[in-house]
Amino acid sequence: MTTPHAAPQGSGQHAAWLGVLALTLGAFIFNTSEFVPVGLLASIGQSFAMRPEQTGVLLTLYAWVVALASVPLMLLTRRWERRRLLLWVFALFIACQALTGLATSFALLALARLGVAVAHAVFWSITASLVVRIAPTGKKAQALSLLATGTTLAMVLGVPLGRIVGEALDWRSSFWLIGAVAILVAVVLARSLPPLPSEDAGSVASIPVLLRRPALMAIFGLQGLVVTAQFILYSYIEPWVQVHAGHSPAVTTSVLLLFGAASILGSLLFSRWGLKLPLGFLLCALATLASCLGVLSWAGHAAASLYALTVVWGAAIMAVVLPMQALVLHWSRDATDVGMAIFSSVFNLSIGAGALLGSQMGQHLGLGSLPPSAAALAGLALWWTLWAQRRWQMVRAG
Repeated sequence: MTTPHAAPQGSGQHAAWLGVLALTLGAFIFNTSEFVPVGLLASIGQSFAMRPEQTGVLLTLYAWVVALASVPLMLLTRRWERRRLLLWVFALFIACQALTGLATSFALLALARLGVAVAHAVFWSITASLVVRIAPTGKKAQALSLLATGTTLAMVLGVPLGRIVGEALDWRSSFWLIGAVAILVAVVLARSLPPLPSEDAGSVASIPVLLRRPALMAIFGLQGLVVTAQFILYSYIEPWVQVHAGHSPAVTTSVLLLFGAASILGSLLFSRWGLKLPLGFLLCALATLASCLGVLSWAGHAAASLYALTVVWGAAIMAVVLPMQALVLHWSRDATDVGMAIFSSVFNLSIGAGALLGSQMGQHLGLGSLPPSAAALAGLALWWTLWAQRRWQMVRAG
C-alpha cells in the first residue's frame, strides 16, 4: 500500500480521521442511491405498470454502467486533484438525483439512473485508496472498516428509510431526499478534505501488468462469484419476503434494517481479525454465507428465524467483501486506482449479473429458486478460494 498522504500543517490524527469520516459520508450517500430501489421496486413498478421483477432491470443497468465506465473514467481523470474531482462527481450525482425525481417515464428514469451510475463509477474508483492514504499511521484496516461502515449504514439507514419515505409519500420523494442529503455531504467534503494530488493512480500500461498477476485475477474471480450470489437474492428481497415467504411489508423493512446493522458487525469482525488471520477469516465467512443462504428457503417462512438468518447473512457478506478489497489494494499497490477501478467494475458486473439472473429465475422458476441458487454460488466461491490459495497463494500471510 502507498504511504499515507501527509496531513496539512498543524493537523494530526484528528484531521486525518475527519477526512476519513468525510469519505465515509460519501460512501453512505452513494450506496444509499444504488441500493434504495431494492426496497422500492414494487412502488416504481406500479407507476409504470410493471412487475417488480421487471423494474429490477434498473439495478442491472446501473451496475453495468458502473462496471463499464469505472476503468475508462478513472484513466481519464487520473491526473486530477482528488478533492476537486470528488466535488465534480457530487455535482453530477445531485443533478441526476433531481432528474430521477422528475422522471415521467421509465425510460427517463433509467437515463437519470445511468447518470448517477457514471458519478458512482468515479467515486468508488478512487475512494478506497484515498482512505488508506489519509488514514493515521497504523490505522489502514480501521479506516477501510469505517469506509465500509458508510456502505453498511446505507443499508442500515439509507435503504430502509428510503423505503419508509417511499411508502409514506411516494418513491420519487426518496430520491429527492437523497439529493438533498448529497448537497450536505458535498459541503462537508469541501470543508474537511485537504488537497489530495493524484498518487499511484496508474495508467493504461498498468492494466496488462495487473491482469498478469494470477493472485489478483483469482480475487476478482472470487469477487464475481460472491457478489453474483448475493444479488441473485438481495435484489429481490422485497418480493421474496412478501410474496414467497408470505410476510407483511413491515417485515421487509425490518429485514433491511437488520441486514444493514449486521453488516456493521461484519465490518467490526474484519477490523479485529481480518488482517491477523486473513485466510481463516475469509474461509469462515464464506462457509457461513453459503450455509445461511442454504437454509433460508425453509427457515425464512417464520419471522423469528428469518430475522436471525438475516443477521448472519449481513455479517457474513461484509466479512467476505472487506478482505477482498484489502487484498486488491495489496496486490495492486503500485497502481491502486486502476486496481480499485477493476474491483469496482467486477463488483458491479456481478451486481448486474445477479439482478438479471434473479429476475429471470423469479419470472420463470419462481422466487423460491433464489436462495438455493445463491447458496450454490457461495459454495462454489468457497471451493474456488481453497483451490486458488493452494495454486497462487491468493491470500497473503497475516
